[in-house]
Amino acid sequence: MLYITGHSSLTLFILVILSLFFRACLNTGVRAVMERWRGRVALVTGASVGIGAAIAVELARLGMKVVGCARDVGKIQKLAAECQSAGHSGVLVPFKCDLTNEEEILSMFAAIKEQHRGVDVCINNAGLAHPEPLLSGKTSGWKNMMDVNVFGLSICAREAYQSMKERHVDDGHIININSECGHHVIPLADVHFYTATKFAVTALTEGLRQELRAENTHIRATSISPNLVKTEFPLRLYSNNPDIKARAFSAYKPLEAKDVVNAVIYVLGAPPHVLVCDLLLFSFSFNCDLFNFFCFLVLCGVIKR
Repeated sequence: MLYITGHSSLTLFILVILSLFFRACLNTGVRAVMERWRGRVALVTGASVGIGAAIAVELARLGMKVVGCARDVGKIQKLAAECQSAGHSGVLVPFKCDLTNEEEILSMFAAIKEQHRGVDVCINNAGLAHPEPLLSGKTSGWKNMMDVNVFGLSICAREAYQSMKERHVDDGHIININSECGHHVIPLADVHFYTATKFAVTALTEGLRQELRAENTHIRATSISPNLVKTEFPLRLYSNNPDIKARAFSAYKPLEAKDVVNAVIYVLGAPPHVLVCDLLLFSFSFNCDLFNFFCFLVLCGVIKR
């Protein structure tokens, strides 16, 4: 049995009050840096699950009008209802869109223009991977990765910029959710083509920055590159291989979706004169050395000795 004396009870009370105070300060600080985005429109692709869903909900909590798109719009509708029930100052607007279909993307931007005037922030989060090696992979899988990870992202970035330019928005932001695979090639055949698409995202983001500078605009472009994040993404990659799927998060503590959300808020909250070009996120328990990562894959049975 635990006995709490008058002194320890007072100490506990003080600790609780301090905890609530610091949490309030943190929330106030986040809201302060995001104040200029309150009431403005953000498009988040791939917003039905994982990182995209977490980003969409947080931006709505901070007062933005968020258009969340995905093929499975039902999940976003549930998230929108939860945001409303939680009393978030912003709103989440579900939109059904297949990013492999340019006509659907253009229709989505037309609808955003008609209903919300346009896009101020574009977060290209949607992405997918198929285990299709270069020597034996299916062309259909490669094309699907290119359609979503490269073409869909590029079309959304282009249309977002045109929306900003048309309305003379000079402080907009295009954020591409990239990957550590966009910076080095890991020795895993199943993700080599996926890695190529992420290298493309790195190049496309830098190209965007160069073209935006040439246009003399203050619209910013940023790439955020996390390593393994605890979402459905890696589980979907190996949905047909239960052994690898079961060990996906066992070797080290992965990042959480909220870690990527915090990175997005940091990037959006940077002062107008600050451009965060590329933000790499690694789990603190993850050794970034490629050799150790190779050993991790061997340990998991992904690569045979």
